Amino acid sequence: TGLAARVLAGCTTGAVAVTCAQPTDVVKVRFQANGALPDGARRYSGTVDAYRTIAREEGVRGLWRGTLPNIARNAIVNCGELVTYDLIKDALLRAQLMTDNVPCHFVAAFGAGFCATVVASPVDVVKTRYMNAGPGQYRNALSCLLALLMQDGLAGFYKGFVPSFLRLGSWNVVMFISYEQLQRAAVLARPAQS
Repeated sequence: TGLAARVLAGCTTGAVAVTCAQPTDVVKVRFQANGALPDGARRYSGTVDAYRTIAREEGVRGLWRGTLPNIARNAIVNCGELVTYDLIKDALLRAQLMTDNVPCHFVAAFGAGFCATVVASPVDVVKTRYMNAGPGQYRNALSCLLALLMQDGLAGFYKGFVPSFLRLGSWNVVMFISYEQLQRAAVLARPAQS
């Protein structure tokens, strides 16, 4: 499969996933910020209450706040993960540095997690800040991006890089090693069924 097809597949799956799950992501981001507040200042008593409160106070559109930055983020993460994994794995195998086994999959997945974090962190920071913003704080995601850039400079786009990398790196290692092992098991199971 060519690079363009890989990039298109990564972008498409990222966009479709966000389209389906955006309200859940908004509630997750808001609920996490809510948990950091003192007991008396918390806006939500639970997850279901967060859905209800956001829909009541901001309308159903409030549950879809930040959809475009989230689509951009997910498309970038998916491309960063899927395309980079394939490229690193192919390079390792072509250079005969490793064979197609778990250590190779681990190295490729770890590299994919790092690359995905590097390219996605700016979008992720803007998305999270925009979703957490009070009504009227930012006109749109672009105004949020510009405010962050003016306030913190380029370094602001990489706030929380290490925890993000630890999350994405470990996710990629588990996902790609599992995928490769399941794919190998499926191939081995085929002749047994014939």
